[in-house]
Amino acid sequence: MNVTLIGAGNLMTNLAPALAAVDDVCIRQVWSRTEASAKALSEMLGVDSTTDLTAVADADVFIIAVKDSALETLVPVLTSRHPEAVFLHTAGSMPMSLFEGFARHYGVLYPMQTFTKVKSVDFKEIPVFVEANDEKALEVVKRLSKGVSDNVYELSSDKRRYLHLAAVFACNFVNHCYHLSACVLEQQGIPFKVMLPLIDETARKVHQLHPHDAQTGPAVRYDQNVIERQMTMIDDEKTRQIYELLSKSIHDKL
Repeated sequence: MNVTLIGAGNLMTNLAPALAAVDDVCIRQVWSRTEASAKALSEMLGVDSTTDLTAVADADVFIIAVKDSALETLVPVLTSRHPEAVFLHTAGSMPMSLFEGFARHYGVLYPMQTFTKVKSVDFKEIPVFVEANDEKALEVVKRLSKGVSDNVYELSSDKRRYLHLAAVFACNFVNHCYHLSACVLEQQGIPFKVMLPLIDETARKVHQLHPHDAQTGPAVRYDQNVIERQMTMIDDEKTRQIYELLSKSIHDKL
């Protein structure tokens, strides 16, 4: 199965090596808008690269991992040049239907994980959510997904929107709270690493307990003395609002 990769960002930098290790999968080329990104990933894989959409190599499958805003621009160009190929995008919040009217065979391959170029992940552990418009595309996306992950699920575009929303709360917002924590510590000359055992234990607990049952802290009992005192310690207005809203939300959900 010849595969051409469209995009060379955080997700593709992690997905591409996993795909390259799948039996009978041959990565033909990497396209990226920027030459540096295209070259970095293509050299890692030992394949050609291009920044020219009209020079993208023909393939059985095109996997598109770009910003959501770029998908609608790229899809018409790519599909018109390769009408018999299977097209897959990797976006959690974008519907499969964006291919309608452009491609014959298409689907979604969504690995639900946080990715960065500088830190590799074990793809076998990552849940991958797939869907397709026909049997040909479904066979292809399942074969690729099961080649890289031990956890593959069929999921509709509508349900995937909610999955992505849940991931924003569980990952992006939580990481922002880490950042706010780091800001508080830095102001007092305390290294962020002292938080790591607490962060690790919090994450371990939800492997055994529902998040509702794992919740602790002053907001659980809504200890106003502690909450009001801590709010006076926060200089940034937005951070103070976040603290207050989260505290109320924790108490209200219990």
